[in-house]
Amino acid sequence: MSKVIANMSMSLDGYIADPADGIDELFGWMGSGDVEVPTAVDWATFKVSPASAEYMRNALSGVGALITGRHLFDITHGWGGTHPVGVPVVVVTHEPPTDWPHPETFTFVGSVQEAVATAKALAGDKDVVVASAKVAQQCLDAGLLDAISVDLVPVLLGEGVRWFENLDKKPVRLSNPTVVEGHGVTHLAYEVTSA
Repeated sequence: MSKVIANMSMSLDGYIADPADGIDELFGWMGSGDVEVPTAVDWATFKVSPASAEYMRNALSGVGALITGRHLFDITHGWGGTHPVGVPVVVVTHEPPTDWPHPETFTFVGSVQEAVATAKALAGDKDVVVASAKVAQQCLDAGLLDAISVDLVPVLLGEGVRWFENLDKKPVRLSNPTVVEGHGVTHLAYEVTSA
């Protein structure tokens, strides 16, 4: 059965980006190893440790659709029309772009509920990944998030964008983690047990 999974690289002190939305300190592990993990786009081949490579290959093969917010869509310029995971992308926004040239791979919807329903339909029996802090928070508050995967990076940013900063429903209880130790990152996977 497919799951809705929030996934982010995060600093040890809970940030997923610096104050300027920069991610260099958090994504360095994706180029710190010897094992290549290709993606759907030429510009994003990962070079990671053997443990991270196995973890990433398993995770990527299970993804059928991605959900993001308009902010990340704008920052990345829509990944040029193809997200590195190579799956359909559902963007939560109240103002869809009027001239987006890639309607075959991107769908724009107005709510997280509609985003999850649309992404699940697109994903079939594969998982839906939520790659947006605010959308992940909204999914968790709405009871739509099944799991959280954290790529925990050994750095303290001190400030920036927090992942789960403004939860309406708290506390949220998670299962014990599945742990994979990579180089410059520890991969943690949790099931959401109560929200």
